[in-house]
Order: sequence, then C-alpha cells, then structure tokens
Amino acid sequence: MSDEKTNHPPDAELAAMGAIAYALQSLDQDATRRVLDWATKRYLQKVMAYDAALPTALPAAAVVPSQPSPATFEAFHALFDAANPKAATERALVAGYWFQVVLGNPDFDSQALNRELKHLGHVSTNITRDLDQLMARTPRFVIQTRKLGSTRQARKQYALTNEGIKVVNAMLGR
Repeated sequence: MSDEKTNHPPDAELAAMGAIAYALQSLDQDATRRVLDWATKRYLQKVMAYDAALPTALPAAAVVPSQPSPATFEAFHALFDAANPKAATERALVAGYWFQVVLGNPDFDSQALNRELKHLGHVSTNITRDLDQLMARTPRFVIQTRKLGSTRQARKQYALTNEGIKVVNAMLGR
C-alpha cells in the first residue's frame, strides 16, 4: 500500500499491525479497550486531516460560502429545523453533527442519535442500518471509531468524517 505520499516499505503497515497485535495480546478486555480508545483519539485526527486534504467529489451546489456556526444552535430541534433532513440517513447525519460538532464530543453512539430523533418524532426504524449506509458510501460520511464489547450486538461508537460534516454544513446553507 505504498504510494507517493508515504515513504515506507510496503510491509511497514503489516509490521505496525503485528506490533499492535503483539502489544494487545496480553491485555484483558478492559485494558485493550482503554488502549484502543487512546489510540483512536490520538491518531483519528491525523487520518481525518489526511482525508480532508484529498480532493472531494461533492457537487458544486454543496459548497456554501457562508455557513452558520455550530454554536448558533442551542437545541437539537433548532439544528434539525435549519438542516431540514428528508431521508433517514440525513436525519442520522444531522443528529451525529449535533453530538460531534455542536456539543464537541469526539464520537457518539446510535442510541443517543435515535433518542434525540425520537424526541422530535423522527425515530429511525433501524439507526444502525442508517449509519451503515453512511459508512458504506464513497466518500464515507461516518466511520466506526470503536466497539464496546465482543458480541455482534455490542455498542458501537461512530464519528462523522470531514465529508459528513461538509454535507450537513451544506444542508444548513439551503
């Protein structure tokens, strides 16, 4: 996976993954969670900054010259009304924006999103599916930052990508 932007041998990534696996193998589940949480918080910004430097494929209409400041929204309903999301995935994106950009949380969980949407009468029939759709698209609007537990139903934490934030900012500029 070597390209012009990276100056490491192709196997450097595999070596890094091996070092991480070796370091985590002797830790219990709670210690592993703490280490991964720290690493995610420390290095996720670096990855997101790199992603932000990549060219975007947003339509010209999505670029809004003057966008409302996130601080201007004192309540979720005000943000939701200003963005006026139509689809379930758009509603999930706006709710994520509320937690991450307006409230300043590094990430959020699906239950918190659906709780806020429920208060407004827009509960998602399957919030996890909505977030999965936002993660499956290119460019990604949402990423999973961690999983709390080992079962399939374990609670997951998510974060908006720079592209996801840009889309909500564009919605706010309508």
